[in-house]
Amino acid sequence: MNSETRLSLSGERFTAIYHIKCPPQEAEARARDICLEQTVEFPEELIPHAAIRDGIVGQIEALEPLGGDRFATHIAYPVEAAGPELTQLINVLFGNISLKPGVRLVSIELSASLAASYRGPRFGQDGLRELLDVRERPLLGTANKPMGLSPQALADLAYRLALGGIHLIKDDHGLADQAFCSFNERVRRCAEAVARANRETGQRCLYVPNVSAPTGEIGRRARFARDTGAGGLLVCPGIVGLDAMRALADDDDLALPILSHPAFQGAYCLHPDSGLAHGVLYGQINRLAGADATIFPNWGGRFSFTQG
Repeated sequence: MNSETRLSLSGERFTAIYHIKCPPQEAEARARDICLEQTVEFPEELIPHAAIRDGIVGQIEALEPLGGDRFATHIAYPVEAAGPELTQLINVLFGNISLKPGVRLVSIELSASLAASYRGPRFGQDGLRELLDVRERPLLGTANKPMGLSPQALADLAYRLALGGIHLIKDDHGLADQAFCSFNERVRRCAEAVARANRETGQRCLYVPNVSAPTGEIGRRARFARDTGAGGLLVCPGIVGLDAMRALADDDDLALPILSHPAFQGAYCLHPDSGLAHGVLYGQINRLAGADATIFPNWGGRFSFTQG
C-alpha cells in the first residue's frame, strides 16, 4: 500500500475569501500561491503525490476583478486540513500568507460539519437579552475607569452606573492585577456594588471583569469572578489568544457570557490591503471563539478607521 492510497479525505471543503492587490497579470499566480502557502507550504512542482496536490492543496473557486489592481478570490480548503481545532483553522485561513503583502482575508464560509465542531457563543444576542430582561431597546454598556482609581472608587462608580440604567459594566481592559487595584478586591467590591444596585432598581445589570491574564492565571480569575457574583467575563483574545477565550466560553462550570475586547488586534485590520477585514476578525472569528458580544471598532470614533 503506497502513501497515496492511505490519504482518505471526505471531499468536504470550507471557503475563505481574500482580496488581493497586485498587477492583473499576477492575480492568478497570487491566488495559487495562497492555495499552496496555506496548506502544503511547498513548491507545487515538488509535491510528491497527485493525491496531495488534488486533495490537500487549496482550490481556486473564483477569481474576480474588483477594479484597478484589486481582485477577490474564493479558495476552498479540505476540512481535514483544519481538523476540529480553532488554532489550526485560523492557521489555514491566515497563517503564513499573513506575512505576504497585498492579501486580506475578508470572509469565511464554513461547511456544515466544520461549523458544528464549534460551540460558538453560549448566550449570543438573544441570551444576553434574556439575562438582562431587555427585549426591544438597545443594550447599554460602558467601561469602569480610569486606571488609577482604587477598588472602592471603581465599585462606587459601578454602583452609580448600574443605578443609572447601564446594562453591561465592564472593567477597562487596562485593569488587571495592579498593586494599586488588585484583581480580587476590585472584582469583589464591584460585583457587590452592582448586586446592591440591582436589588434597589429591580434591574439585571451585569458586571464584567477583565480576566485577561497569564495563561495559568486566566482560569483562576474567571472562577473567582463567577464565585464572587460577576455577570460575565471580559477577554482580550489578541493578548491571551483566541483559543483561550474559546476554552472559557466552552467551560460548563463557568457558563458566563464572554465580552471580547480588541486590544492588540488593531494592526491586524488597519491596512486596507492586508490583514483581516473587520467583519471576519471582530465578527466571524470572535463568534467561532465563543464571544457572546464584541467591542467592534468602527468608523466615527477616536480610532483611525475609514467609513469604507
